[in-house]
This record gives sequence, structure tokens and C-alpha cells, in this order.
Amino acid sequence: MVSGFSRNLPILSFDEGYSYLFGDDNLMVLRDGKSVHISLDERTGSGFVSQDLYLHGYFSASIKLPADYTAGVVVAFYMSNGDIYEKNHDEIDFEFLGNIRGKDWRIQTNIYGNGSTSIGREERYGLWFDPSEDFHQYSVLWTENFIVFYVDNVPIREIKRTEAMGGDFPSKPMSLYATIWDGSEWATNGGKYKSKCDDAAKFASIPAGITRQQRAKMVSFRNKHMQTHTATIVLGSHPGFLIGIVTVITSLASENLRFDLER
Repeated sequence: MVSGFSRNLPILSFDEGYSYLFGDDNLMVLRDGKSVHISLDERTGSGFVSQDLYLHGYFSASIKLPADYTAGVVVAFYMSNGDIYEKNHDEIDFEFLGNIRGKDWRIQTNIYGNGSTSIGREERYGLWFDPSEDFHQYSVLWTENFIVFYVDNVPIREIKRTEAMGGDFPSKPMSLYATIWDGSEWATNGGKYKSKCDDAAKFASIPAGITRQQRAKMVSFRNKHMQTHTATIVLGSHPGFLIGIVTVITSLASENLRFDLER
């Protein structure tokens, strides 16, 4: 069980804890291996993956998203074992959905258990702040019995395990991923808007089980900001992004890797 914030974890270098996933030319390791610049261009996006698999834990990143035109690009901070279990994979997603100029960012959460979204169909939310103005914290707490998504330590979604779910609750070890890619065809109504590949988004760091006060905040958030339960995705995120601090707290390891993106 994880409780509160953990700000003094040792920093794990990129080479020690993570590997290139795709778009190697768009992933640059900086600052003694403890910062990484990830970007998207006309050819490809980029991403990285943890070298270890995790069974339960607390996973967090502080993220600053790009301003202005952000349509068509998908930025994701997520866990998955789809490379191992192709037909019955587990997955826990934060997806950042940009927009055309003048429109607000949205975020989306999604859960796969044993290849099914029956317990965790996509939910999309507006935000009570502009995520392009400063860093904000996006976190997932995954235990044997529940999953909680947080934004700035405010729980926005909770999935509790029940007997009725059977095997459709994430229960197999997963890797941690961060990716950026052009989702124009998928994320903008069949390519209505194209991505712009000359901007940057930024990631920087961390919560726990839900207290009574937090639950009240979650109810308030969902009443005000939840937009849909459907799987329809409207837009994407943006060209390069900064993962400032990714913190992983699990039964297997405690790792803290800092990522920076400089425009």
C-alpha cells in the first residue's frame, strides 16, 4: 500500500531502467542519462519502455503540454503487457488529447483487463486548468483490488475489483511506457485535422488510496468535467514532450527517472 508522496527516491538513469521503443532519432538522452528529449516529426514519433515488468505499484509523471495548435498527436503515459499477451493483455492508460487552436485540452483514461475493456471503457474529461501553462501531476495507483487515476493528487477515476469481473481486472505484470505519435487519422474524425510537428510538450512527478475528502473531490470532478464514457477519441497531443519526473513505486522496485524536453 502506498500512502502520501515520495519525493526523495534515488534517480535512476535512462540506461539503467529504460529502453528505446521506436523513433530512436527522436529520442535524445540528456544530462548524464537522467533526462530524455522525445519528439515527433513528419516521419515518426518516439517512445521508451521500462526494462522491468511491474505487478502493482504507484506510477506518476508531471507533465506540461504544448500550447496553441495540438490536434492530431497522441501522447500516452501508460502500462501494458500487450507484447507478451497479444490476445488477453492488460493495460492502464493516461492519454492526452490535444485540440485545434482555441480549444481546450482533454485527457482520457482507459483500462484493459485480460483483453477486455468491460470494466474500464474510455472516459474523457475536461480539466479545471490549462495544462500547457505549467507542470501538473498525473498518477496511477494499481493494487490487487483497485485502480485509481489522479490529477494533481485529486482522484478522478476509481475501479474496484469485484467477483463479477472474473479475470477482467489487470492482474499480470506490465511494463511502463511513454510515447508520442501522429494519430491524425485515428484521433481527429478520420484525419479532419493534421498534426503539426514543430512544438513540444513536457513531463515532470506523484498520491495514494482514496480518503473521504479525496472521494468527495472525485465526485465533484466527475460531475463537472467528465465528458463521455464512449471509446470515441476526438483529438491528440503534441510533437515533442518532456517527462520531467517519472516515479515508480512498486513491490518490486522504487525508481525515479527524470525526463526533460527543451524547445
